[in-house]
Formats: sequence, C-alpha cells, structure tokens
Amino acid sequence: MCGIIGYTNNVSNNQSVIENMLQKISHRGPDDQGYYQDSKITLGMRRLSIIDLDSGNQPLFNEDKSLILVFNGEIYNYQVLRAKLISLGHTFTTNSDSEVIIHGYEEYGNDIVNHLRGMFAFAIYNIHTKALFIARDIFGIKPLFYTIVKNELVFASEIKALFEYPGVEKKFNEQCLSSYLAFQYNPLTETFYRGIFQLLPAHYLEFTDNLKLTHYFKFNYNLDDNLKETDALNMLESTLKDSISHHRLADVEMGSFLSGGIDSSYLAANSQVKKTFSVGFEDHRCNELPLARELSQYLDIENYQKVITKDEFWHTIPTILNILDEPVADPSIIPLYHLTKLASQHVKVVLSGEGADELFGGYNIYQTPLTLAPTKIIPFFLRKGLKNILIKTNYEFKGKQYLIRAGQKIEERFIGNAFIFQNHELKKLIKPQWPIYPPQVLTNAYYRDVAKKDDITKMQYIDLNFWLRGDILRKADHISMANSLEVRVPYLDKEVWAISSILPTNLRVNKKATKYIFRKMAAKSLPLQNSERKKLGFPVPLNEWIKEEQYYQPIKELFNSKSAQKYFNCDYLNYLLDEHYQGIHNNARKIWTVYIFLTWYNRNFD
Repeated sequence: MCGIIGYTNNVSNNQSVIENMLQKISHRGPDDQGYYQDSKITLGMRRLSIIDLDSGNQPLFNEDKSLILVFNGEIYNYQVLRAKLISLGHTFTTNSDSEVIIHGYEEYGNDIVNHLRGMFAFAIYNIHTKALFIARDIFGIKPLFYTIVKNELVFASEIKALFEYPGVEKKFNEQCLSSYLAFQYNPLTETFYRGIFQLLPAHYLEFTDNLKLTHYFKFNYNLDDNLKETDALNMLESTLKDSISHHRLADVEMGSFLSGGIDSSYLAANSQVKKTFSVGFEDHRCNELPLARELSQYLDIENYQKVITKDEFWHTIPTILNILDEPVADPSIIPLYHLTKLASQHVKVVLSGEGADELFGGYNIYQTPLTLAPTKIIPFFLRKGLKNILIKTNYEFKGKQYLIRAGQKIEERFIGNAFIFQNHELKKLIKPQWPIYPPQVLTNAYYRDVAKKDDITKMQYIDLNFWLRGDILRKADHISMANSLEVRVPYLDKEVWAISSILPTNLRVNKKATKYIFRKMAAKSLPLQNSERKKLGFPVPLNEWIKEEQYYQPIKELFNSKSAQKYFNCDYLNYLLDEHYQGIHNNARKIWTVYIFLTWYNRNFD
C-alpha cells in the first residue's frame, strides 16, 4: 500500500517538485520513498510496507528496464499470476505483489487489468514509446486524480499533491455544487477544483501526446431465478471465505473493524484476526460498543474501544475535510477517523465490511419498492398528480413521504443511498447565477444499463456506480491512509461480485429482510442477535446536537457568512435551521450537508 505521483516531461526545480508532491502524501507511505526521473517522465511513490517488507520498494522495472511501475494497492492473486508469468519466461527479482503487474503488462498489455484480483491504482511508463498507462480497480477502492498542464499529464493518489506542481491552481468549480448538495458528495468526474479529474473506477488512461480513456469493466447482472437457496448459500459461503483468505495475505499483523453489525461481525468471526477495533458515542442510541464487546468475548479476541465525545466530533471536522480534499457530508467520516486512528496504534492492516450492502442488498431503502407495491393498483398518473401537489405544500403529516415516493418512478426518486436536496429544494437554496443540474442527468445513463431489471437491482446498480465510489470508498481510503493504515475490503472482490450478480432479487432483498441470503449464511458462524441485526452503520446523533446552543449558534453564523451569501439563499438556510432548532421538522442532514460544504470552502477559497 502506498501513494503515487507522476508527471510527463520535466519542469524547472524538478527535484523540489518531486519532493513536495511526495511530502503531501507521506502519510500514505511512511516506511519508504522512491522516484524515477528523466527528461520525459517523473514517477514517485511513498510506501507502507505490507508484503515483502525488505525488497518490495518502488519504482519497479521489468527485465530490460524499458518499463517502470509505481503502484498503490494490493494484488491478492499475485502468487498464481507470478507462477504463470514465470512459466512464460518472465524473471522476478522480488517477492512483492507489485512485480506481477509490470511483468503482466509485458505479457498481456492493457488487458493486464482483467487478470488482477485486488485493489489498485498504478502507472506504467514505457521508455521506448514514451507512453504512460494508468489504471484503477473495478470498484474504485484506490483513488487516482489527474490534470493537464500545458499538454503535460500530472497525476497523484490525492488531490493535495497536484497543487505542488507548477501551474496547478486552486480554482473553485461551481459545476459541482448542486450535485454535491443532492448526493452529499461530488459524483462528477471533475472535482471541486477546476481542471482536476478523478480517474473513474474500472477505467484506464493512456497518454502520449494526448489522453485516451477506456472503460474496461461494467457490473452486469445475470440473475439466475432458478438458483436454489441452499445452492446460493453454499456458493456464497465458499467464495467469501476464499476472498477473506486472500485478503489476509500480509507480512505484518492484521486486525478488523467491528461495529456489532453483521458485515464486520462476519469478517471478525472468519478471518482469524486477534484484534478488533470499535468506536461509539456517549448517547446509548448511537453506541454499538456493548455489542462489539459481546461478540469479541464470544470469539475470544481482543476488542479495543473508544467513546467519541461531542467536542471531539465537532473539533475534528476541519482536520478530516483537509484529509478528504473535497467535501463529503456523510456524518460517519468523523467516527471513521477516530476508528482508523485507534486501529493504527496497534496494527498496519485491518479488514472492513465496505461493499456488502451494495452487493447483497443491505440498505433498508432497498425494501422501498416492496412497501410501495400496494400503491400500484392506483394508475400512475393519479399518483404522480398527488405527488406534485404534496411537494408544493409545507404541511407535514405521517405518510406524506410515502405518497410522494408512490408518485415517482425509481429513476426520479433514487439517485443513491442519500438524496439530500431534491430538485425543487435546490432551486430554493442555490442563488440563480449558479448552475443547477438535476442529479438524474447523471444517473439516467446508468439506469439505461439496467432498464430491464427490477427496481431493487436498479437501486443496487446505482449505488455500485455512485454511492460506493463517491462516498464509501473515498472516505475509507483517504481517512485510513491519513493514519497510515491499510483498509482491506474482502466483500469488494471480483469473485464475490460474480456470485452476487447472479443472486435472484428475492435472495438479496425481500419482505423478511435486507441482505437475506447473506444473513442466512452468517447465522452459521454468528450469534442470532448479530446475524439478524438491522443496519445502523455509524449512527451519529446530529439531530439532537444541532439543537444545542453551542452548535446551533456557530452554524447560524456560518449560514449568514459571506461565503453563504455568495452561493445560497440565506433566508432559506435560516428557515431550515430554525425549523429544525424548534423541533418542527428534522432537517439535520440538509443542515449538515451545507455546513460541511461551507466549512470546507472557507478553508480552501475564502
């Protein structure tokens, strides 16, 4: 695991540019630093040593030194690939997983990406052809950002490193604002910094005199409606245990996050780790620590815990926004920061449960198509008409949101696990001089990919392509690496995806349960209270905290600041805040999303 940087051609003060870029991502790899430079290319890396501690340093070369590699991630099938490549005549000089990439590229060319099982973002430069090849894994577990300066490509694992390159400027990108406010993160390819882009998951980039992007993998569902429950359970269990086994490959001690929920509990029970890590809040409604402690005792493993105070929560927000580079308004960023900090004091690597909900249907919202089914006896045009009336009224009553959803097609109402500001609310919030893009403009193309699938499968597909990369994995990578901790995600494995993609919808989500077949399987190795628990995630008591004077007043000041006045209708912002403060309506997530944006903006542009 590490961080990588690079750029084509040379610049004045080249040495200081390299050093400064690498310093900005030093937290990603405190164990070692390396770089290569000539008149046409500079490649650098910072290393967190996990496999082949002594000889796995980078950059790496092939046999004749015509290819150079810098790599961030882990390749879990590297031993099989290594044996195959040796049989084909390739010579290895290390025992690291990194080296299979460069020899694999020699053998398979660009298609090497389809041979890799793991998480990765890497760059390979060909000295003879002057061609640069950069690739990212199918889920987007490992990040990669790039920009073009005077026809030269500059890239890095984190945005902050790009600003150390001459000519890369911090310019606010207003195009991202409305999308962020809808999704609670930036879902666009272009970042909040104008001219800086992310390389999307399952894409590779080729650069010589110009840039070419290729989408090399898509999540295709081939549902097998004849698949029996017992067969599905057995296939899933064997595949998951195989993935966990592969993800345990390391030459250092490994631990596991443990929330008390089913995803992390299953990993802790089946990975042979000796240490688990948990965080919670003082509010018992948002505290899963007792459950984590109970399971750890049941499994006879150590459990390290931390209780996060209110002050710790609010005071660490600026630090975390600096880590993320862009605003992410998922409240779980704060407990995740404290969790990774706790774990990093004891281990270098942890297993974590990201991806299980997206693959197996774990979010409660996935049951919405089932709960709305009775309304389908009413013609859609009538439901839609009622929805249009209800949206325009401020009168709140029990069941209002249910009736609104009944009058919306899935393509309109679901843009991912979070939909913070609806289209009509964005028009009230954002000042008219700034662009507003309905979020459906982004999701509609993905809905077309699964046009013939059921609504639950459509929702999972949207989350795989938006929520997972934009929220879940962005925060997991940046926050863990800020604490020099490698997070591995066994559920996000190519073979696990292959099994999940054939599961009939009713084995994923039904009226009985979300993540139905996964729960059945987990019950074989977990106490019933763990396998049947409803999803909580990282619950945060924002609703109550915002009503407290010590937090309400600073938020109100921020909502009337110059930056707020520049972009937002402050009367509407104050209406949302005061309505929440008075207990009239729960606007916590809306308030939080704007608060995070303004806090981030003021630190970067004001």
